[in-house]
Order: sequence, then structure tokens, then C-alpha cells
Amino acid sequence: MDEAGIAFITLAVVFALLAFALFALGLRRYQLRRALGTFDASMRQRSARWRMGVCRYTDRHLEWLRLFSLSPRPRRRFVRSSLVMQGWRNPTESERVKIQPGAIIVMLTYRGEELLLAMNHEAYTGLCSWLEAGPVIGIGTWR
Repeated sequence: MDEAGIAFITLAVVFALLAFALFALGLRRYQLRRALGTFDASMRQRSARWRMGVCRYTDRHLEWLRLFSLSPRPRRRFVRSSLVMQGWRNPTESERVKIQPGAIIVMLTYRGEELLLAMNHEAYTGLCSWLEAGPVIGIGTWR
């Protein structure tokens, strides 16, 4: 086999791997969006930068998964009983270019640490309902 054949095979393999990775990312995104209790949400903790992702509710946790990742495991997991809703605000001009269009900034406290989530208003309503619908303190396994 000559050098041109080896170069062609190498490029074909690289292209096939790239196509497979893009397909896997698309399939993961499709499966996450189909699942009940998921919504798009960018996240920022402390003074870190905004990161795009998808949140999903479980019975005891709010899980945040990176948008551009093949991992099925959540990057962050927040215990439901430790999340405290502080309210929401409109994004600043500098934030507007870093988050999805039409999003609001939801301010939460998690174990004394500030957590900001950027999401649409419908997802905010669902998050508030999920947080408020937990078992009463002292009954069951809430805290």
C-alpha cells in the first residue's frame, strides 16, 4: 500500500470517529430531552463561568449534566432538601451573551453556597413546584 492509500484510510477513520462522536452526542441529547423531568439550564457556581447543560429531577436530587459530554452520569448532584430558592432576576448585559436566549437567572443556595441557574420561565415554575412538593420536615426521609 502506498502513502496516499494510508493517508486516505487514516482520514476515513478520523472522519468516521468524528461522525460517530457527533451522532452519540445527538443521541444523548435526544434521550435527555425525551426523559420526563429534564430541562435546559446553564449553571454558574461562585465566580466560575457559565456552563451549558441539562438538569433533571429525581426523587431526592437535582442533577446537572454537561451539554457537550458523552457521559451518562451527572456532573453535579444537589440534594433536594439542601436547595433553598432565593428567587430569580433578569440577566445582566454581560450574562445575556453567555446563556440561552430568553432565559432568567434563578438564584439558589446549596449548603450555604450560591448557585445560579439560567433557564426559561416554564422550567423555573417546574423547579419551584418540585422544591415545594417535597415531604414535610420531620415526616418521612426529607431531612
